Amino acid sequence: MRPARTKEKLRREATVDLKNAGTLFRWTHNGFQCIESPDIEIEVPSPKFVYGQSVGVRARSREDTIGILKRGLPVSSFEKLYKRMDISSNDLARFTHIALRTLQRRRQQGRFQTDESERLLRVGVVFDKAIEVLGSLEAAREWMKTPKKPLADKTPLAYCDTEPGAREVEDLLGRTEHGVFS
Repeated sequence: MRPARTKEKLRREATVDLKNAGTLFRWTHNGFQCIESPDIEIEVPSPKFVYGQSVGVRARSREDTIGILKRGLPVSSFEKLYKRMDISSNDLARFTHIALRTLQRRRQQGRFQTDESERLLRVGVVFDKAIEVLGSLEAAREWMKTPKKPLADKTPLAYCDTEPGAREVEDLLGRTEHGVFS
């Protein structure tokens, strides 16, 4: 086995040499592709990728994340997320259960409270996972806004309005990532 080398910023490539293995296939974001050489590429997420980047969280551990949430996310996190997701601020406020009047007060105060911060981070983490699994920002935007049968014909974004719903969306992304039909 050759040592892993950097393929992209978010992924690593590991190559395994299989002599006389015959025709091999590898999974890509576009489906299975035939591999001409007897090597298999295995993409592994880089440990440097941190979920929460869409809201500006760059925590290195759970303790860091908890501390950031207890202090409250800055209002700029809300702005970053709705712009990155290409949705209106009213839609993001609705899906995170932040009343528009509360949003105006938070803009004056500069920070969200802990529970509001958690809801923003929850949507941001799911969106970051969608970007990672689907391979692009544009694909993740479209996927989050399109109704899905496994989610009772609701959009993943609408399903993220509760913690159990967000976990269901993450499960769906996991099945998509591993090629499981759902």
